[in-house]
Amino acid sequence: MAAPSVVVEPAGRVCWDEPVRIAVHGLAPEQPVALRASLRDEKGALFRAHARYRADARGQLDLQRAPALGGSFAGLEPMGLVWALQPDRPFWRLLKRDVQTPLLLELEVLDGREPAGPGEPEGGRVLARAVHERHFMAAGVRRVPVREGRVRATLFLPPGHGPFPGIIDIFGLGGGLLEYRASLLAGHGFATLAVAFSNFEDLPKDFHCLSVDYFEEALCYMLQHPQVKGPGIGLLGISLGADICLLMASFLKNISATVSINGSGFSGNRTIQYKQTRIPPLGFDLRRSKVAFSGILDIVDIRNDLVGGYKNPSMIPIEKAQGPILFIVGQDDHNWRSELYAQTASDRLQAHGKEKPQIISYPGTGHYIEPPYFPMCPASLHVLLNKAVMWGGEMRAHSKAQIDAWEQIISFFRKHLGTQKRTSRL
Repeated sequence: MAAPSVVVEPAGRVCWDEPVRIAVHGLAPEQPVALRASLRDEKGALFRAHARYRADARGQLDLQRAPALGGSFAGLEPMGLVWALQPDRPFWRLLKRDVQTPLLLELEVLDGREPAGPGEPEGGRVLARAVHERHFMAAGVRRVPVREGRVRATLFLPPGHGPFPGIIDIFGLGGGLLEYRASLLAGHGFATLAVAFSNFEDLPKDFHCLSVDYFEEALCYMLQHPQVKGPGIGLLGISLGADICLLMASFLKNISATVSINGSGFSGNRTIQYKQTRIPPLGFDLRRSKVAFSGILDIVDIRNDLVGGYKNPSMIPIEKAQGPILFIVGQDDHNWRSELYAQTASDRLQAHGKEKPQIISYPGTGHYIEPPYFPMCPASLHVLLNKAVMWGGEMRAHSKAQIDAWEQIISFFRKHLGTQKRTSRL
């Protein structure tokens, strides 16, 4: 009998947001095994997941057909060994800084007929190993650093001649320049500009007043780029980045579609300024934070109440937006009450005679809704508080939400910006 082997399909270049088929060949009939997955991020932090399985009567194991019998997850979860990865370091979030290199996922098959070694949760001796590369740039995607006026960004262009529908992608409070979502979107046919607004190169580490002018420069860059198809641009943001996108949609022209992932629609704790318009901060009170049973801080209620509802003076005037808005909401978001904020935004739009916006709410889903298969981050250090705070979410539900939300976002932009659908490889 041939030695056991791990097979990952497709065998070629696979992007992080694509599923793969993991199988083990050459096992004994109905042999119990444990599968273990591990990867190290760019800072050396180790992420691990494991699950128990049983081979079929022919000694084959296909994770698309065989349910996990326990471990980091249970049930039929073909990609569970990826989305269930958890860090050895406490309060650590998986991020990808350099999208030009892949993350390496090591897969090991352990003999379940033997006892686990010291300190190991599952299995005995290693029967087979494989390394699977998960990339962040599809073949042919081009990465273009942008230093245009004040704008600090990176543009990702899809394969081909273009022009392509354009999207501006903005992350949240931590600042820096995160490119992985933009690079993945380029693989789906969108020219995507990942924009930094703080804590990067010569940009300020923090800011007391949020100026829309800076983001207007980024919009102008995209509208004038020969590889970007007009007349309008899409906006995608999460958390504070989502609120920045709502601001841009409200004050700037040529915005065709906006996606807010767990945004609030309010000015938060900073004054917002655009030309002669100033929006006062809603503000917060840390005395309303709670310490959870785990000892982690829960800040979901620290923001000041929405006095006046959609008429609150701290709310972004989203009724001025020209294009449609899609709200992606985690019902278990513990950063703030995203579901309430999305409903308040809907009330405001309808009160001003606009159509009811699309709101997609996901139960059991926390704050950091990432592209598919990113491990859920239940808690991490808050950059302002310098304390560990919870973000919410239940691992399985959150993972399912990320897959669906990604499909919904791409479909929304295709509808309102227009692009060819990429053929699935599986």
